[in-house]
Amino acid sequence: MLSFKYALEIFGGIIVLFSIIPLIRHDFWAFRVFEYPRLQKLLLNLLILILYVSLFPISGMFETIFTAVVSANVFYLVYQIFPFTFFARKALLKASAQDQENQIRIISSNVFQDNRNTAGCLAMLEKHDPDLILLLETDQYWNEGTKKLQEKYPYQVLVPLENTYGMLLYSKLELVDSEVRYLVDNEIPSIKAQVKLSSGKMVQLYCVHPTPPVPGENMYSTERDKELLLVAKEVKGKNMPTIVVGDLNDVAWSYTTNLFTKISGLLDPRKGRGFFNTFHAKYPFLRFPLDHVFCSTDFKLISLKRLENFNSDHFPILIALQYEKQADLEQEEPEADEEEKELAEEKINKATD
Repeated sequence: MLSFKYALEIFGGIIVLFSIIPLIRHDFWAFRVFEYPRLQKLLLNLLILILYVSLFPISGMFETIFTAVVSANVFYLVYQIFPFTFFARKALLKASAQDQENQIRIISSNVFQDNRNTAGCLAMLEKHDPDLILLLETDQYWNEGTKKLQEKYPYQVLVPLENTYGMLLYSKLELVDSEVRYLVDNEIPSIKAQVKLSSGKMVQLYCVHPTPPVPGENMYSTERDKELLLVAKEVKGKNMPTIVVGDLNDVAWSYTTNLFTKISGLLDPRKGRGFFNTFHAKYPFLRFPLDHVFCSTDFKLISLKRLENFNSDHFPILIALQYEKQADLEQEEPEADEEEKELAEEKINKATD
């Protein structure tokens, strides 16, 4: 039993360390990647704490300090996770009445480039019948395999690539002023377009898929953070309804995503509703919310769902939004303070060096 006690103390210390590391505001992947498993850290921390106090007497100074530190970490992780639980206030309000002419239904799906189940993807899209589809990690195989969509979705921006950063955008609604941009890296595209709702209202759309801070992809989060913050600044400078969608390769609760919402003024529909973990589809305990849709305060939510998988490592996500002229008077827009604005500029300029 003594060896089990030591094991609990070692693992408890590791979990606490993994919770502290993301507080170091450094772009190196080892500091950023530990932001992802916040719920997992909480569950493991709780298990260790329960086993420790149940099996061993808290008699000495070390046991008292260890129990106090692990308990404090539990409360810290709960505090961090709380905004994405059903108990928290919803950032994006639910629409109280239906206005079909001002609605838009979007499916965003990272298909996993090596996945060849295009039939499963098409079946999923046929079942849910969105107005707009964004498929990520799409190479030429996926471009050919989804051409059937062009019959139903007459507006497209197609950027198939072999580097896992291809994008295919299909829309029933008219796309205006569409452009493919390479904001940070000439191999990492993003799409900017205006979407014309059935009512005639124009909505600014940004589709993004920056690189993750992991070995083999990018050792630093610098380029990801720069792309997101450049989009955030651009959104803030426009006075029109806006939606940002894509695989951000960042979790909903990270300090970068939080900074993105404050700089852009966009709302996260997950807040007050749940995690909607989209990755990794094949490992239930290792799932994180990486696929996102953010919107401006002049939208309200119709529905938000995680959809069925078709052999990808990501689950698709479906969101239905409704533009309402007065919605921005009912919802609080996130705002950055001066320190956060300076941090955003610093991160953008650092990435430029």
